[in-house]
Amino acid sequence: MERMILSILVDNTPGVLNRVAGLFSRRGYNIDSLTVGETNDPTISRMTVAARGEPDTLEQIEKQVRKLEDVFSVIVLDDAKSVYRELVMIKVNANSAERQDIVSIVDIFRCNIVDVAPDSLVIEATGTQSKIDGLLAMLDSFKVTEIVRTGIAGISRGADDFDIEKIKAKKYRG
Repeated sequence: MERMILSILVDNTPGVLNRVAGLFSRRGYNIDSLTVGETNDPTISRMTVAARGEPDTLEQIEKQVRKLEDVFSVIVLDDAKSVYRELVMIKVNANSAERQDIVSIVDIFRCNIVDVAPDSLVIEATGTQSKIDGLLAMLDSFKVTEIVRTGIAGISRGADDFDIEKIKAKKYRG
């Protein structure tokens, strides 16, 4: 099974997220990760969708997404030519004796402690999925009570990008 990450420019309108996600569910495709946010043009949002499947299935997903009316453009992000990041917040129960060990792990992974309570810490980490997975593995010996992951956000390296003005002009011309 292979992984594909799509970067999709869509109209920033109500229901677009439902229509894209609905395409996946109607065809029995699973979404591993989905992030959405407004671009530098407030009328357009960028979705980053990660999915796994056989090569034929992934190709079909890409083709079906391109056909959606709300979609301006689709780029398949190549691992070697793209940068991916994920944000995670992790709540760890920690007594005073455990805190220093947790702080050491946080320092090694270049993370931040964003909340301290008498019996817990909240750690914020940003990085690749492997960095996040490594951090979670290191915290495995402590009592992790909550994890919130944003999913993958990705962008192509270098000059490869979406030219939003050209894409909008083409879409609205027909």
